[in-house]
Amino acid sequence: MAAFHFEIVSPEKLVFSGEVEAVVVPGTEGEFTVLKDHAPLISSLKPGVVVIEETPAKKLRLFVPGGFAEVATSGLTILANQAIDLADLDAAKIEAGIGSFEEEITRATSDEARRAAVEKRDQLQELRAVLKI
Repeated sequence: MAAFHFEIVSPEKLVFSGEVEAVVVPGTEGEFTVLKDHAPLISSLKPGVVVIEETPAKKLRLFVPGGFAEVATSGLTILANQAIDLADLDAAKIEAGIGSFEEEITRATSDEARRAAVEKRDQLQELRAVLKI
């Protein structure tokens, strides 16, 4: 298969940059696969897993809670709110994090603190749903 340039960027760092053969993207209108010479498009992302196929034998799977994807003649760029390698995830830690944020929500003394805790809890719940744990 022919390779093309792909980058995924989060606010903290450049998560991945390199030549790939295919990328599966969780678009809000549905999941789509980008290959070399894909038609240009821009899509918002829903919470889901980006599958990066560097070679048929080497795949990287990243959870993204949202963001944007742009396919251009130069390749594919994903701007993600966050990108978490699935290999780094632990179901027990996700469940503990959800419980911790539930407690934070009940203890919140301001609307802003409650909103922040709810947002973080919801992101972990989306991750749990995507991973089906």
